[in-house]
Amino acid sequence: MLYTVKKGGVVPSLPERLETWFREAAPAVRFCSLRYVGERSESLSVRRDVVEPIASGDDAGVMITVADGGGLGYAGTSDLSLDGLRRAMTRARDWAARSAERMSFPATTPQAPSRGDYRTPVAIPWDDVPLRDKIDLLRTQSERLHGDPRIVDWDASLWHVETETLYLTADGTRVHQTLNHLVPGLGCTANDGPETVSRTFGGRGFCRQGGLEVLDQTGFRDAAPGLAEEVLELLAAPNCPTGTMDLLLAPDQLILQIHESIGHPLELDRILGDERNYAGTSFVTPGMFGTYRYGSELLNVTFDPSDPGQFASYGYDDEGLPARREYIIKDGVLQRGLGGHLSQQRTGLAGVANSRATSWNRPPIDRMANLNLEPGDSTFEDMVGSIEDGVFMQTNCSWSIDDSRNKFQFGCERGTLIRDGERQEVVKKPNYRGLSATFWRNLVRVGNPASREVLGTPFCGKGEPNQVIRVGHAAPACVFSGVQVFGGEA
Repeated sequence: MLYTVKKGGVVPSLPERLETWFREAAPAVRFCSLRYVGERSESLSVRRDVVEPIASGDDAGVMITVADGGGLGYAGTSDLSLDGLRRAMTRARDWAARSAERMSFPATTPQAPSRGDYRTPVAIPWDDVPLRDKIDLLRTQSERLHGDPRIVDWDASLWHVETETLYLTADGTRVHQTLNHLVPGLGCTANDGPETVSRTFGGRGFCRQGGLEVLDQTGFRDAAPGLAEEVLELLAAPNCPTGTMDLLLAPDQLILQIHESIGHPLELDRILGDERNYAGTSFVTPGMFGTYRYGSELLNVTFDPSDPGQFASYGYDDEGLPARREYIIKDGVLQRGLGGHLSQQRTGLAGVANSRATSWNRPPIDRMANLNLEPGDSTFEDMVGSIEDGVFMQTNCSWSIDDSRNKFQFGCERGTLIRDGERQEVVKKPNYRGLSATFWRNLVRVGNPASREVLGTPFCGKGEPNQVIRVGHAAPACVFSGVQVFGGEA
């Protein structure tokens, strides 16, 4: 456990003390919970062969939730003493009383108590490798990212986060989890006169749970020379042509497509209108679930926080609901939304265990976790061979989507033209646009497991006040027909 104290013998860890104090001090209300979050992080970076200052963080606190008298109240505190917990409980109970006459929906809470533990499988712990060795690794990768004077900026980085959580309810829930996240990064930028282009390691999307074994799983140690070659190739490449053509998307672009045009529009709180003043609404309505054709019959999307290798894996969500793999879209038809216990109660729709909070000082809301596009049976070469006129796009670099998560425009770092089933010249600044409601129906080929990659993002923002959360995505390469493609000069 994090934050274990030892002095003159074994002393109960902070989570253990919090549990004892919570059981002692919990008020006599309809529902009361404590969610403890302790997080330790370290970020290492070498830029232009210079070691940057090490950034580290250590944060801990609790959120108390009280439901009583028809109202709901929250209170967060970093005062992790018995008196601190009691004060937070009093504030949460006061807020529940104040909100009782103002609730726009019933203050429902999870009913079935849960008990369990979850821990990220780790083969090579972050702390087992000396700091000097990790810095030396980044120095080596930095040196391999340049060598040509046209490469004007480059960097290599590692970001490790360990999070311990404890969720308790007065009626018996006890869920303890320890998660380890690693985000490796590589990038280089080249310039020649008015032209500037960049290549990154999967759009910095090769983030996973685990230890330093993630570096070998993602190919981090071998990627730098290829990125340096490709950024110079892009510098001399022509702009992507404009026209309607077939589009082959690499997994490191497809994850952004999944995130923005499937994940966000299917969040039940967004469909209910909770996000409309900040992040927008959704083109999806409650009546679409179970019947709406979201994509072609090849489209199968699952919510799967139970996969231990992905970036947003867990055993239970932040309201103690057990995490299970569920189909969100099956054979192209919309099945269920991304909504936790509260949203499920409000809509009467099936959801998932995805009530999640960014830290101890925010209440949980509906969030994506691991949202994956399931593999098909096409090899990568079969997909290329099926295209008469098209383009293969890799690695997201820009995105824009309207406030109903329907009309979008995305840009990529690298494109390769495809003519008569053969890959041709590389093009720069490839972009495409479309409508979520029709784009997925033009899915014509789905790559097999050999083309599948596990990626994610550490920075998915949502909520008022804002919450930034970690999301995982896994996907194979896919082909879409009849897509509007354009270049950097369009």
